[in-house]
Amino acid sequence: MTVITTTAHYNPDPAAPHVLRRWLGPIVQRSEWHGAPVYHCIMPAKSAGVLHRVSSWLLFHVLSTIVGAVCARHVDLIFAPSPPLSIGLSAWLLSLVHRAPFVYNVQEIYPDIALKLGRIREGAALRALRRLERFVYRVAAALTVIGPSFKQQLCAKGVRPEKVHVIPNFVDMETHQPLPKDNPFSRQWGIESVFVVSYAGNIGPAQGIDWVLDACVRVRDEVGLRFVFAGEGTLRAYLNAQILARGLTNCLSLPYQDPALMPQLYAASDMSLVPLAPEAGFDAIPSKVYRIMACGRPVIAMAESQSDLATLVNESGGGWVVRPADAEALASVIRQAVRSPEAARTRGVRGREHVMNRYSRRRVTSEYQALFEHLIKSGNRRVETTVLER
Repeated sequence: MTVITTTAHYNPDPAAPHVLRRWLGPIVQRSEWHGAPVYHCIMPAKSAGVLHRVSSWLLFHVLSTIVGAVCARHVDLIFAPSPPLSIGLSAWLLSLVHRAPFVYNVQEIYPDIALKLGRIREGAALRALRRLERFVYRVAAALTVIGPSFKQQLCAKGVRPEKVHVIPNFVDMETHQPLPKDNPFSRQWGIESVFVVSYAGNIGPAQGIDWVLDACVRVRDEVGLRFVFAGEGTLRAYLNAQILARGLTNCLSLPYQDPALMPQLYAASDMSLVPLAPEAGFDAIPSKVYRIMACGRPVIAMAESQSDLATLVNESGGGWVVRPADAEALASVIRQAVRSPEAARTRGVRGREHVMNRYSRRRVTSEYQALFEHLIKSGNRRVETTVLER
């Protein structure tokens, strides 16, 4: 296996085991993971500016395509996760160089989600992205999507159903386990003895933060209730300003937390939010939902009733689903949970059982392994596939 990725440019994990060594000066560095070479192409620190982000990704595409063409040897298959959509173009070029099929993994449906969130408008740029989307779907040997509704949307765009495979994201059940509520994280922030509703992750337009804040206002008189927000994003400053402007003393806003602390953060929580703005409901499944459930905590999903996120929560029995933008419904669920905490804990247990049976790393990677072996055999290529485990 050869991995081509970026240097850490967004919330780097200080506990990451990689030791980087210069390979092409500071432009491309190299590390190893379980004996597999990993090439890190330079990437400037993440910025909210559109021009900066586009130029950064273009730099990565150029460098990663060159590195993939020069460094990878005896390639049987190429796996390209998105976004960005344009990474499919790099995968196609590498597939031509190595005469190997590529699998395009759709984590978010672009450019649909960008259009719905107002990040791009109708015009020449959108038409170009639509053409690129159709091209990538056509030339990929297979497409993997993380939910059934994703497959429906791609098929509605003209993709053959047999080309699209539903393989969800996985969760590491060993790292994410139920822990005591009274732990170093909860004691540090003084929340070990109150009912905590948490949100941890990106704070941006896709999360519908205003509706969550409206719910905070509605339950501000509930005794012993605290909301904890942890993360970064384009709306982080707005969130902090709104907490002050609305006088929400029941809210605690924390910066981005080290990934190693997330099991403690979820353990400190009595329930965790997974909010999606109405525009994003059918085009994304936040992977945090699996981690929350693995930690034995119930989920409140703000999502459309027919979305993959809502289906996951309802089928698992691991939480509640409320309509996006319905602050009163969200507040009502929180009030019930505060007054019946045992019922909330029961949902958390159900959620963990569900992800253990369906979304463990071993089960999901076995599905990928089967797909990869099928594609390689179909191309009459030598099969050497390994599922790496810690």
